[in-house]
Amino acid sequence: MQLAELLKDWPCTVKGSIREEVFRLEDVVDEVRSGDLFIARKGKKHDSKKWIKKAIESGAKAIVVDDEVFFDGCVSDIPFVWVPNILQFSAYASAKLCGFPSEALTIIAITGTNGKTTVSHLIGQLLQKMNKRVLVIGTNGVYLNGTLFNTNIEQLTTLQPKHLHPILLEAVRKNVQYVVMEASSMGLATHRLDECDIDVGVFLNLGEDHLEDHGSFEQYKLAKQRLAGLSKKIVLNGDDSFCRGVGVLAKREKRYFGIKGRVDVLLQLLAEGKAESTCCVQMANHEKVITIPFIGDYQRSNIAAAITVMDMLNFPFEDVMKEVPTLTLPIGRMQTFNSSQGFQVIVDYAHTADALKAVLQAVKNTVEQKLFVVFSCGGERDVAKRKEMGTVASKYADHIILTTDNCRSEDPEVINEQIATGFFATQSYEVILSRAEAIETALRQATEGDVIVIAGKGHERTQTIGDVTTPFSDIDYVMNLLARLDDEK
Repeated sequence: MQLAELLKDWPCTVKGSIREEVFRLEDVVDEVRSGDLFIARKGKKHDSKKWIKKAIESGAKAIVVDDEVFFDGCVSDIPFVWVPNILQFSAYASAKLCGFPSEALTIIAITGTNGKTTVSHLIGQLLQKMNKRVLVIGTNGVYLNGTLFNTNIEQLTTLQPKHLHPILLEAVRKNVQYVVMEASSMGLATHRLDECDIDVGVFLNLGEDHLEDHGSFEQYKLAKQRLAGLSKKIVLNGDDSFCRGVGVLAKREKRYFGIKGRVDVLLQLLAEGKAESTCCVQMANHEKVITIPFIGDYQRSNIAAAITVMDMLNFPFEDVMKEVPTLTLPIGRMQTFNSSQGFQVIVDYAHTADALKAVLQAVKNTVEQKLFVVFSCGGERDVAKRKEMGTVASKYADHIILTTDNCRSEDPEVINEQIATGFFATQSYEVILSRAEAIETALRQATEGDVIVIAGKGHERTQTIGDVTTPFSDIDYVMNLLARLDDEK
Protein backbone atom coordinates (compact mmCIF):
# COMPACT_ATOMS: atom_id res chain seq x y z
CA MET A 1 0.00 0.00 0.00
CA GLN A 2 1.25 3.48 -0.81
CA LEU A 3 2.14 5.46 2.31
CA ALA A 4 -0.20 8.25 1.20
CA GLU A 5 -3.16 5.83 1.20
CA LEU A 6 -2.20 4.35 4.56
CA LEU A 7 -1.92 7.74 6.25
CA LYS A 8 -4.78 9.67 4.64
CA ASP A 9 -7.28 9.06 7.47
CA TRP A 10 -4.84 9.32 10.36
CA PRO A 11 -3.48 12.47 12.06
CA CYS A 12 0.24 12.67 11.35
CA THR A 13 3.13 14.78 10.13
CA VAL A 14 5.45 13.46 7.41
CA LYS A 15 8.98 14.35 6.39
CA GLY A 16 9.79 12.89 3.00
CA SER A 17 7.82 11.34 0.18
CA ILE A 18 4.42 9.75 0.84
CA ARG A 19 4.62 7.86 -2.46
CA GLU A 20 6.68 5.03 -0.98
CA GLU A 21 5.11 1.56 -1.04
CA VAL A 22 5.01 -0.32 2.27
CA PHE A 23 3.99 -3.95 2.69
CA ARG A 24 3.74 -4.61 6.44
CA LEU A 25 4.50 -3.24 9.91
CA GLU A 26 7.42 -4.30 12.08
CA ASP A 27 8.65 -3.06 15.46
CA VAL A 28 11.47 -5.57 16.06
CA VAL A 29 14.56 -4.50 14.17
CA ASP A 30 15.90 -8.03 13.66
CA GLU A 31 12.63 -8.94 11.89
CA VAL A 32 12.66 -6.01 9.46
CA ARG A 33 12.46 -6.93 5.78
CA SER A 34 12.64 -4.88 2.60
CA GLY A 35 9.46 -2.83 2.19
CA ASP A 36 8.54 -2.70 5.89
CA LEU A 37 7.16 0.25 7.79
CA PHE A 38 9.28 0.34 10.97
CA ILE A 39 7.43 1.31 14.15
CA ALA A 40 10.03 2.92 16.43
CA ARG A 41 8.16 2.52 19.70
CA LYS A 42 9.48 2.59 23.23
CA GLY A 43 9.10 -0.78 24.92
CA LYS A 44 9.36 -1.87 28.54
CA LYS A 45 13.02 -2.90 28.22
CA HIS A 46 14.15 -1.56 24.84
CA ASP A 47 13.66 1.61 22.82
CA SER A 48 13.25 0.90 19.10
CA LYS A 49 14.40 4.43 18.26
CA LYS A 50 17.93 3.16 18.91
CA TRP A 51 17.52 0.74 16.01
CA ILE A 52 16.27 3.09 13.30
CA LYS A 53 19.58 3.11 11.40
CA LYS A 54 19.69 -0.68 11.39
CA ALA A 55 16.05 -0.85 10.28
CA ILE A 56 16.82 1.39 7.32
CA GLU A 57 19.84 -0.73 6.44
CA SER A 58 17.57 -3.81 6.53
CA GLY A 59 15.22 -2.29 3.95
CA ALA A 60 12.61 -0.32 5.91
CA LYS A 61 10.81 2.06 3.54
CA ALA A 62 9.53 4.47 6.21
CA ILE A 63 9.83 5.09 9.95
CA VAL A 64 7.05 5.95 12.39
CA VAL A 65 7.76 7.76 15.68
CA ASP A 66 5.65 9.48 18.34
CA ASP A 67 8.44 11.61 19.85
CA GLU A 68 8.26 15.14 18.43
CA VAL A 69 11.79 16.00 19.60
CA PHE A 70 13.21 12.95 17.88
CA PHE A 71 11.11 13.68 14.76
CA ASP A 72 12.37 17.27 14.52
CA GLY A 73 15.97 16.06 14.64
CA CYS A 74 15.70 13.29 12.07
CA VAL A 75 17.78 13.41 8.88
CA SER A 76 17.08 10.65 6.38
CA ASP A 77 16.46 9.86 2.72
CA ILE A 78 13.36 7.83 3.60
CA PRO A 79 10.10 9.22 5.02
CA PHE A 80 9.67 9.79 8.75
CA VAL A 81 6.13 9.89 10.10
CA TRP A 82 5.11 11.43 13.43
CA VAL A 83 1.85 10.20 14.99
CA PRO A 84 0.34 11.26 18.34
CA ASN A 85 -0.07 7.68 19.64
CA ILE A 86 2.11 5.01 18.09
CA LEU A 87 0.19 2.09 19.63
CA GLN A 88 -3.16 3.25 18.26
CA PHE A 89 -1.56 3.88 14.88
CA SER A 90 -0.03 0.38 14.85
CA ALA A 91 -3.47 -1.16 15.34
CA TYR A 92 -5.01 0.99 12.62
CA ALA A 93 -2.21 0.53 10.09
CA SER A 94 -2.04 -3.24 10.64
CA ALA A 95 -5.78 -3.55 10.07
CA LYS A 96 -5.76 -1.31 7.00
CA LEU A 97 -2.82 -3.08 5.36
CA CYS A 98 -4.84 -6.32 5.65
CA GLY A 99 -8.09 -4.75 4.43
CA PHE A 100 -9.81 -4.73 7.86
CA PRO A 101 -10.44 -8.51 7.87
CA SER A 102 -12.27 -8.52 11.24
CA GLU A 103 -15.29 -6.96 9.50
CA ALA A 104 -15.82 -10.23 7.59
CA LEU A 105 -15.79 -12.34 10.77
CA THR A 106 -17.93 -12.76 13.88
CA ILE A 107 -15.55 -12.05 16.74
CA ILE A 108 -16.00 -12.89 20.42
CA ALA A 109 -13.44 -11.33 22.79
CA ILE A 110 -13.12 -12.50 26.41
CA THR A 111 -11.58 -10.63 29.31
CA GLY A 112 -11.21 -11.53 32.99
CA THR A 113 -8.46 -12.12 35.52
CA ASN A 114 -9.15 -15.86 35.42
CA GLY A 115 -10.84 -18.23 32.97
CA LYS A 116 -10.19 -16.54 29.61
CA THR A 117 -8.47 -19.56 28.04
CA THR A 118 -11.04 -22.06 29.30
CA VAL A 119 -14.05 -20.04 28.19
CA SER A 120 -12.57 -19.28 24.76
CA HIS A 121 -11.98 -22.99 24.13
CA LEU A 122 -15.43 -23.96 25.44
CA ILE A 123 -17.09 -21.47 23.07
CA GLY A 124 -14.86 -22.68 20.26
CA GLN A 125 -15.92 -26.29 20.87
CA LEU A 126 -19.61 -25.39 20.96
CA LEU A 127 -19.33 -23.45 17.70
CA GLN A 128 -17.56 -26.39 16.08
CA LYS A 129 -20.37 -28.68 17.25
CA MET A 130 -22.76 -26.31 15.45
CA ASN A 131 -20.74 -27.07 12.29
CA LYS A 132 -19.02 -23.69 12.18
CA ARG A 133 -15.40 -23.02 11.26
CA VAL A 134 -13.73 -21.43 14.28
CA LEU A 135 -10.41 -19.81 15.10
CA VAL A 136 -9.45 -19.60 18.81
CA ILE A 137 -6.64 -17.20 19.74
CA GLY A 138 -5.11 -16.95 23.20
CA THR A 139 -2.62 -18.03 25.82
CA ASN A 140 -2.38 -21.60 24.52
CA GLY A 141 -1.81 -20.48 20.91
CA VAL A 142 -3.91 -20.19 17.75
CA TYR A 143 -6.24 -23.08 16.90
CA LEU A 144 -8.33 -23.66 13.78
CA ASN A 145 -11.19 -26.05 14.56
CA GLY A 146 -9.24 -27.46 17.50
CA THR A 147 -5.94 -27.96 15.66
CA LEU A 148 -2.87 -25.80 16.34
CA PHE A 149 -2.86 -23.33 13.47
CA ASN A 150 0.10 -20.96 13.71
CA THR A 151 3.19 -21.53 15.82
CA ASN A 152 5.52 -18.92 14.30
CA ILE A 153 4.37 -15.92 16.31
CA GLU A 154 5.15 -14.50 19.73
CA GLN A 155 3.15 -16.26 22.44
CA LEU A 156 0.96 -13.55 23.95
CA THR A 157 -2.51 -13.79 25.45
CA THR A 158 -3.65 -11.04 23.07
CA LEU A 159 -1.64 -10.87 19.86
CA GLN A 160 0.03 -7.69 18.70
CA PRO A 161 -1.79 -6.05 15.75
CA LYS A 162 1.06 -6.87 13.36
CA HIS A 163 0.32 -10.57 13.98
CA LEU A 164 -3.41 -10.43 14.69
CA HIS A 165 -4.68 -8.88 11.47
CA PRO A 166 -2.66 -11.07 9.08
CA ILE A 167 -4.01 -14.12 10.96
CA LEU A 168 -7.56 -12.76 10.68
CA LEU A 169 -6.99 -12.22 6.95
CA GLU A 170 -5.80 -15.80 6.62
CA ALA A 171 -8.86 -16.93 8.57
CA VAL A 172 -11.12 -15.15 6.07
CA ARG A 173 -9.32 -16.87 3.20
CA LYS A 174 -9.85 -20.23 4.92
CA ASN A 175 -13.59 -19.60 5.24
CA VAL A 176 -13.52 -19.21 9.02
CA GLN A 177 -16.80 -17.79 10.31
CA TYR A 178 -16.09 -17.20 14.02
CA VAL A 179 -13.04 -16.02 15.93
CA VAL A 180 -12.87 -16.40 19.72
CA MET A 181 -10.00 -14.52 21.34
CA GLU A 182 -8.69 -13.66 24.76
CA ALA A 183 -8.52 -9.94 25.57
CA SER A 184 -5.89 -9.40 28.26
CA SER A 185 -5.73 -6.22 30.31
CA MET A 186 -2.37 -5.34 28.74
CA GLY A 187 -3.70 -6.09 25.27
CA LEU A 188 -6.60 -3.71 25.89
CA ALA A 189 -4.46 -1.04 27.57
CA THR A 190 -1.96 -1.03 24.69
CA HIS A 191 -4.69 -0.73 22.02
CA ARG A 192 -4.04 -4.10 20.37
CA LEU A 193 -7.77 -4.61 19.73
CA ASP A 194 -8.66 -1.02 18.79
CA GLU A 195 -9.29 -1.78 15.12
CA CYS A 196 -10.88 -5.17 15.68
CA ASP A 197 -14.60 -5.39 14.89
CA ILE A 198 -15.79 -7.19 18.05
CA ASP A 199 -19.33 -8.56 17.99
CA VAL A 200 -19.51 -9.90 21.56
CA GLY A 201 -17.34 -8.85 24.50
CA VAL A 202 -17.34 -11.19 27.51
CA PHE A 203 -16.51 -10.14 31.08
CA LEU A 204 -15.71 -13.03 33.43
CA ASN A 205 -14.36 -11.61 36.70
CA LEU A 206 -11.86 -9.23 38.25
CA GLY A 207 -9.11 -10.05 40.73
CA GLU A 208 -5.74 -8.48 41.45
CA ASP A 209 -3.17 -9.25 38.75
CA HIS A 210 -0.63 -7.38 36.59
CA LEU A 211 -0.74 -4.42 38.96
CA GLU A 212 2.93 -3.58 38.35
CA ASP A 213 2.21 -3.38 34.63
CA HIS A 214 -0.78 -1.06 35.05
CA GLY A 215 0.46 1.01 37.97
CA SER A 216 -2.65 0.59 40.12
CA PHE A 217 -5.75 -1.54 40.58
CA GLU A 218 -7.84 1.34 39.24
CA GLN A 219 -5.85 1.44 36.00
CA TYR A 220 -6.19 -2.33 35.73
CA LYS A 221 -9.98 -2.01 35.98
CA LEU A 222 -10.05 0.78 33.41
CA ALA A 223 -8.07 -1.38 30.99
CA LYS A 224 -10.59 -4.21 31.34
CA GLN A 225 -13.50 -1.81 30.89
CA ARG A 226 -12.21 -0.77 27.46
CA LEU A 227 -13.61 -3.99 26.00
CA ALA A 228 -17.18 -2.75 26.56
CA GLY A 229 -16.53 0.26 24.33
CA LEU A 230 -15.00 -1.91 21.61
CA SER A 231 -17.87 -4.45 21.51
CA LYS A 232 -21.31 -4.30 19.88
CA LYS A 233 -22.87 -6.56 22.54
CA ILE A 234 -21.61 -7.71 25.94
CA VAL A 235 -21.97 -10.77 28.16
CA LEU A 236 -21.24 -10.28 31.87
CA ASN A 237 -20.80 -12.36 35.02
CA GLY A 238 -23.74 -11.33 37.18
CA ASP A 239 -22.05 -12.83 40.26
CA ASP A 240 -19.08 -10.43 39.97
CA SER A 241 -19.50 -6.86 41.24
CA PHE A 242 -17.00 -5.40 38.76
CA CYS A 243 -18.76 -7.03 35.80
CA ARG A 244 -22.15 -5.77 37.02
CA GLY A 245 -20.65 -2.28 37.26
CA VAL A 246 -19.45 -2.49 33.67
CA GLY A 247 -22.96 -3.53 32.66
CA VAL A 248 -24.55 -0.54 34.41
CA LEU A 249 -22.28 1.90 32.55
CA ALA A 250 -22.30 0.24 29.12
CA LYS A 251 -25.05 1.31 26.74
CA ARG A 252 -24.95 -1.93 24.79
CA GLU A 253 -27.19 -4.95 24.37
CA LYS A 254 -26.14 -7.11 27.31
CA ARG A 255 -26.82 -10.43 28.97
CA TYR A 256 -25.81 -11.64 32.44
CA PHE A 257 -24.81 -15.17 33.43
CA GLY A 258 -24.14 -16.71 36.80
CA ILE A 259 -24.54 -19.56 39.26
CA LYS A 260 -26.17 -17.64 42.12
CA GLY A 261 -29.28 -16.00 40.67
CA ARG A 262 -30.55 -12.62 39.41
CA VAL A 263 -29.14 -13.30 35.94
CA ASP A 264 -30.40 -13.98 32.42
CA VAL A 265 -28.70 -17.36 32.21
CA LEU A 266 -28.52 -19.31 35.48
CA LEU A 267 -26.61 -22.55 35.91
CA GLN A 268 -27.78 -23.97 39.23
CA LEU A 269 -25.95 -26.87 40.91
CA LEU A 270 -28.12 -29.86 41.79
CA ALA A 271 -25.44 -32.45 42.63
CA GLU A 272 -21.65 -32.76 42.37
CA GLY A 273 -19.58 -35.91 42.03
CA LYS A 274 -15.82 -36.42 41.81
CA ALA A 275 -15.58 -35.45 38.15
CA GLU A 276 -18.94 -34.07 37.05
CA SER A 277 -21.80 -31.80 38.10
CA THR A 278 -25.52 -32.10 37.55
CA CYS A 279 -27.01 -28.68 36.94
CA CYS A 280 -30.21 -26.99 35.88
CA VAL A 281 -29.81 -24.36 33.15
CA GLN A 282 -32.50 -21.67 33.23
CA MET A 283 -33.02 -18.81 30.79
CA ALA A 284 -36.04 -16.91 29.48
CA ASN A 285 -38.50 -19.62 28.36
CA HIS A 286 -36.08 -22.52 28.69
CA GLU A 287 -35.07 -24.90 31.46
CA LYS A 288 -32.95 -28.03 31.19
CA VAL A 289 -31.18 -30.42 33.58
CA ILE A 290 -27.76 -31.43 32.22
CA THR A 291 -24.59 -33.11 33.41
CA ILE A 292 -21.37 -31.19 32.83
CA PRO A 293 -18.01 -32.99 32.91
CA PHE A 294 -16.38 -30.58 35.41
CA ILE A 295 -16.57 -29.74 39.09
CA GLY A 296 -16.19 -26.51 41.03
CA ASP A 297 -18.11 -23.24 41.02
CA TYR A 298 -15.58 -21.54 38.75
CA GLN A 299 -15.93 -24.18 36.03
CA ARG A 300 -19.70 -24.01 36.26
CA SER A 301 -19.43 -20.25 35.87
CA ASN A 302 -17.23 -20.75 32.80
CA ILE A 303 -19.83 -23.09 31.30
CA ALA A 304 -22.56 -20.53 32.00
CA ALA A 305 -20.50 -17.88 30.18
CA ALA A 306 -20.12 -20.11 27.13
CA ILE A 307 -23.84 -20.97 27.06
CA THR A 308 -24.75 -17.26 27.30
CA VAL A 309 -22.48 -16.36 24.38
CA MET A 310 -24.11 -19.07 22.28
CA ASP A 311 -27.51 -17.66 23.21
CA MET A 312 -26.35 -14.15 22.31
CA LEU A 313 -25.29 -15.54 18.92
CA ASN A 314 -28.82 -16.97 18.47
CA PHE A 315 -27.99 -20.68 18.48
CA PRO A 316 -30.97 -22.87 19.51
CA PHE A 317 -31.08 -23.67 23.21
CA GLU A 318 -31.70 -27.40 22.79
CA ASP A 319 -28.87 -27.77 20.25
CA VAL A 320 -26.41 -26.15 22.66
CA MET A 321 -27.61 -28.13 25.68
CA LYS A 322 -27.13 -31.39 23.80
CA GLU A 323 -23.43 -30.60 23.30
CA VAL A 324 -22.48 -29.15 26.71
CA PRO A 325 -21.87 -32.60 28.31
CA THR A 326 -19.25 -33.35 25.61
CA LEU A 327 -17.05 -30.33 26.36
CA THR A 328 -13.42 -30.73 27.41
CA LEU A 329 -11.00 -28.38 29.13
CA PRO A 330 -7.99 -26.96 27.27
CA ILE A 331 -4.44 -28.17 27.85
CA GLY A 332 -3.10 -27.28 31.29
CA ARG A 333 -6.46 -26.42 32.81
CA MET A 334 -7.40 -28.92 35.55
CA GLN A 335 -5.59 -31.55 33.48
CA THR A 336 -5.92 -34.76 35.47
CA PHE A 337 -3.71 -37.87 35.57
CA ASN A 338 -4.61 -41.00 37.51
CA SER A 339 -1.74 -43.12 38.80
CA SER A 340 -1.78 -46.89 39.08
CA GLN A 341 -0.88 -46.40 42.77
CA GLY A 342 -4.28 -44.82 43.37
CA PHE A 343 -3.36 -41.14 43.69
CA GLN A 344 -4.30 -38.33 41.30
CA VAL A 345 -2.21 -35.52 39.80
CA ILE A 346 -3.77 -32.27 38.55
CA VAL A 347 -1.82 -29.73 36.47
CA ASP A 348 -3.32 -26.25 36.30
CA TYR A 349 -2.28 -22.79 35.15
CA ALA A 350 -3.59 -21.12 38.34
CA HIS A 351 -1.17 -18.27 39.07
CA THR A 352 -3.38 -15.83 40.97
CA ALA A 353 -4.84 -16.19 44.45
CA ASP A 354 -8.40 -16.36 43.09
CA ALA A 355 -7.51 -19.01 40.51
CA LEU A 356 -5.59 -21.11 43.04
CA LYS A 357 -8.48 -20.87 45.51
CA ALA A 358 -10.96 -21.96 42.82
CA VAL A 359 -8.90 -25.03 41.91
CA LEU A 360 -8.11 -26.11 45.47
CA GLN A 361 -11.67 -25.50 46.65
CA ALA A 362 -13.04 -27.73 43.90
CA VAL A 363 -10.41 -30.44 44.42
CA LYS A 364 -10.58 -30.50 48.22
CA ASN A 365 -14.06 -32.03 48.13
CA THR A 366 -12.75 -35.01 46.15
CA VAL A 367 -9.66 -35.76 48.27
CA GLU A 368 -9.90 -38.97 50.28
CA GLN A 369 -6.54 -38.63 52.08
CA LYS A 370 -4.01 -35.80 51.66
CA LEU A 371 -3.87 -32.80 49.32
CA PHE A 372 -0.35 -31.87 48.12
CA VAL A 373 0.25 -28.52 46.40
CA VAL A 374 3.38 -27.79 44.35
CA PHE A 375 3.81 -24.17 43.26
CA SER A 376 5.68 -20.88 43.40
CA CYS A 377 5.16 -17.42 41.89
CA GLY A 378 6.67 -15.76 38.84
CA GLY A 379 9.44 -13.20 39.21
CA GLU A 380 9.11 -9.55 38.20
CA ARG A 381 5.33 -9.85 38.65
CA ASP A 382 2.83 -8.79 41.32
CA VAL A 383 4.84 -9.15 44.52
CA ALA A 384 1.76 -8.33 46.62
CA LYS A 385 -0.09 -11.50 45.57
CA ARG A 386 2.58 -13.89 46.89
CA LYS A 387 1.55 -13.81 50.55
CA GLU A 388 -2.12 -14.08 49.54
CA MET A 389 -1.39 -17.17 47.41
CA GLY A 390 0.45 -18.65 50.37
CA THR A 391 -2.60 -18.14 52.57
CA VAL A 392 -4.89 -19.72 49.98
CA ALA A 393 -2.63 -22.77 49.58
CA SER A 394 -2.25 -23.12 53.35
CA LYS A 395 -6.03 -23.09 53.86
CA TYR A 396 -6.52 -26.19 51.69
CA ALA A 397 -3.24 -28.13 51.48
CA ASP A 398 -2.06 -30.83 53.85
CA HIS A 399 1.47 -30.46 52.51
CA ILE A 400 3.02 -27.76 50.29
CA ILE A 401 6.20 -27.95 48.23
CA LEU A 402 7.47 -24.52 47.22
CA THR A 403 9.61 -24.61 44.09
CA THR A 404 10.37 -22.29 41.15
CA ASP A 405 8.03 -20.83 38.55
CA ASN A 406 9.46 -18.39 35.97
CA CYS A 407 11.49 -16.51 38.58
CA ARG A 408 13.31 -14.49 35.90
CA SER A 409 15.79 -12.09 37.51
CA GLU A 410 14.48 -12.56 41.06
CA ASP A 411 15.93 -14.91 43.66
CA PRO A 412 13.49 -17.87 43.92
CA GLU A 413 14.34 -18.31 47.60
CA VAL A 414 13.16 -14.75 48.28
CA ILE A 415 9.96 -15.35 46.29
CA ASN A 416 9.23 -18.48 48.34
CA GLU A 417 9.96 -16.70 51.62
CA GLN A 418 7.36 -14.10 50.64
CA ILE A 419 4.83 -16.83 49.82
CA ALA A 420 5.51 -18.58 53.13
CA THR A 421 4.64 -15.45 55.12
CA GLY A 422 1.03 -16.26 54.25
CA PHE A 423 1.15 -19.83 55.66
CA PHE A 424 -0.63 -20.77 58.83
CA ALA A 425 1.76 -21.54 61.71
CA THR A 426 0.99 -25.27 61.56
CA GLN A 427 1.48 -25.60 57.80
CA SER A 428 3.54 -28.60 56.67
CA TYR A 429 5.84 -27.51 53.83
CA GLU A 430 9.26 -27.83 52.27
CA VAL A 431 11.25 -25.91 49.66
CA ILE A 432 12.73 -27.68 46.62
CA LEU A 433 13.95 -25.19 44.02
CA SER A 434 14.28 -27.68 41.17
CA ARG A 435 10.75 -27.89 39.76
CA ALA A 436 11.38 -31.39 38.40
CA GLU A 437 12.65 -32.57 41.78
CA ALA A 438 9.73 -30.91 43.57
CA ILE A 439 7.19 -32.69 41.36
CA GLU A 440 8.98 -36.00 41.74
CA THR A 441 9.11 -35.62 45.52
CA ALA A 442 5.37 -35.02 45.67
CA LEU A 443 4.60 -38.03 43.47
CA ARG A 444 6.90 -40.31 45.50
CA GLN A 445 5.37 -39.17 48.78
CA ALA A 446 1.78 -39.63 47.58
CA THR A 447 -0.21 -42.74 48.42
CA GLU A 448 -3.62 -44.09 47.50
CA GLY A 449 -6.39 -41.51 47.89
CA ASP A 450 -4.05 -38.50 47.75
CA VAL A 451 -4.33 -35.65 45.24
CA ILE A 452 -1.38 -33.55 44.01
CA VAL A 453 -2.05 -30.13 42.46
CA ILE A 454 0.83 -28.68 40.44
CA ALA A 455 -0.04 -25.04 39.88
CA GLY A 456 1.25 -22.01 38.03
CA LYS A 457 2.49 -23.12 34.62
CA GLY A 458 -0.20 -25.34 33.12
CA HIS A 459 0.31 -25.54 29.35
CA GLU A 460 3.69 -23.74 29.36
CA ARG A 461 6.59 -25.64 27.83
CA THR A 462 9.52 -23.54 29.07
CA GLN A 463 10.87 -22.15 32.32
CA THR A 464 12.81 -18.89 32.66
CA ILE A 465 15.39 -18.59 35.43
CA GLY A 466 17.64 -15.55 35.25
CA ASP A 467 18.26 -14.81 31.57
CA VAL A 468 18.04 -18.48 30.59
CA THR A 469 14.89 -20.09 29.20
CA THR A 470 14.95 -23.89 29.10
CA PRO A 471 12.38 -26.47 27.95
CA PHE A 472 10.20 -27.76 30.77
CA SER A 473 6.60 -28.95 30.76
CA ASP A 474 4.74 -29.92 33.94
CA ILE A 475 2.42 -32.07 31.82
CA ASP A 476 5.18 -33.99 30.02
CA TYR A 477 7.18 -34.43 33.20
CA VAL A 478 4.22 -35.83 35.12
CA MET A 479 3.32 -38.25 32.31
CA ASN A 480 6.90 -39.51 32.02
CA LEU A 481 7.33 -39.77 35.79
CA LEU A 482 4.11 -41.74 36.24
CA ALA A 483 5.31 -44.19 33.55
CA ARG A 484 8.65 -44.48 35.34
CA LEU A 485 6.99 -45.12 38.67
CA ASP A 486 4.96 -47.88 37.05
CA ASP A 487 8.15 -49.48 35.73
CA GLU A 488 9.70 -49.37 39.20
CA LYS A 489 6.83 -51.33 40.78
